[in-house]
Amino acid sequence: MFRALRHPNFRLFFAGQAVSLIGTWMQMVGQNWLVYDLTKSSFWLGVIGFLGSLPILLFSLFGGAVADRVPKRPLIIGFQSVLLTLAFVLGLLTAMGWIALWHVAVLAFLIGLVGAFEIPARQSFLIEMVGKEDLGNAIALNAAMFNSARLIGPALAGPLIDWAGTASCFFFNSASFLAVLLGLLLMKVPPSQRPARTGSVFESTLDGLRYMRQNPPVLALVAMVGMVTIFGWSYTVLMPIFADQILHRGARGYATLMSMSGVGAVTAALTLAAITDRVRPRRLAFTGLGIFCVAVTAMALSKWYWLSAACMVFVGFGHVMFFATSNTTLQRRVPDEMRGRVMGIYAFVFMGFFPLGSLQAGLVAHWVDARFAVIFGAAVCAVAAVVVSRLVPPVAPPGQTVTPPVTAA
Repeated sequence: MFRALRHPNFRLFFAGQAVSLIGTWMQMVGQNWLVYDLTKSSFWLGVIGFLGSLPILLFSLFGGAVADRVPKRPLIIGFQSVLLTLAFVLGLLTAMGWIALWHVAVLAFLIGLVGAFEIPARQSFLIEMVGKEDLGNAIALNAAMFNSARLIGPALAGPLIDWAGTASCFFFNSASFLAVLLGLLLMKVPPSQRPARTGSVFESTLDGLRYMRQNPPVLALVAMVGMVTIFGWSYTVLMPIFADQILHRGARGYATLMSMSGVGAVTAALTLAAITDRVRPRRLAFTGLGIFCVAVTAMALSKWYWLSAACMVFVGFGHVMFFATSNTTLQRRVPDEMRGRVMGIYAFVFMGFFPLGSLQAGLVAHWVDARFAVIFGAAVCAVAAVVVSRLVPPVAPPGQTVTPPVTAA
């Protein structure tokens, strides 16, 4: 289950990220509470969330091109240092009583902007730490760490806000980046052998898009990730309606439902860590999506709270199984010199499309109802899976180099 941890560099990365991700989730809770405290407005909560996601949509494609042109470790160190500084500034402004809504908006946008460049570099750096043989295990452990932090961070943030104020969450997150930076600085990474690049970042980005267009299996898989982000993952924005209006359990019921999803997500990640190199990622991805579609449909139809909670465990399980194994499949298919750009495109559809999915789900729920919106989204994901399963052939076993067929442009 923990094979990737035999690599010293990944152990350093894993330990640093475990601390940092808890801080990141604490900052997210603190930021939402701060915005609500300043405005008492759900509208501004949505606006600040959108500003944090917008840079991913606008710049992650260029972030992937930068990751393919620059050694990844120093690039990640630089971006993590900027994130440390931004979190500290947010904490300082809040602690001194100088904070205003426009400060939060600007800092949220800047944090998203850094993420648009840091995420493709960090994702494509995994294979340099563990190699192709243990890549699936590393991605699964990374997902387990992320979802564990999603449970731990908010649980710590609430009492900390009550005890020490909202600024304490931002200061904790700022300090947590020191763990990541220490781990990165202690790594022993051989110098990267990169071909000379004469074109601009924009031209490199276009090369990545051309590569996608010329490789139908990669394009189809990325397209399915985008479809699931828009029509599947968007169920989360409607969960308050299910908790309050359908199941009549209010805010506490909503929190429990989302926690059950987190339990399923962690379980899926640990399961993948144990079996991902014994079962083809393609099979795991489609199995995970099937579990997700069935479970989220059952949750939408359920009128009983604890049945809905049980369904949410499988929703989280299928969600992580699909996305983690899609990531693994993509990274194993693409050549090393193109990996950063493909991860930039992956971040573009995986995170950048989420605001579009939220809008889609909200509109369908407004026009019809929340249950129909969730079931409709699951049906779209199921149809997309059937189509893509016909277009994406199985990937070669781990350790083998895969050169996808190139079709005419």
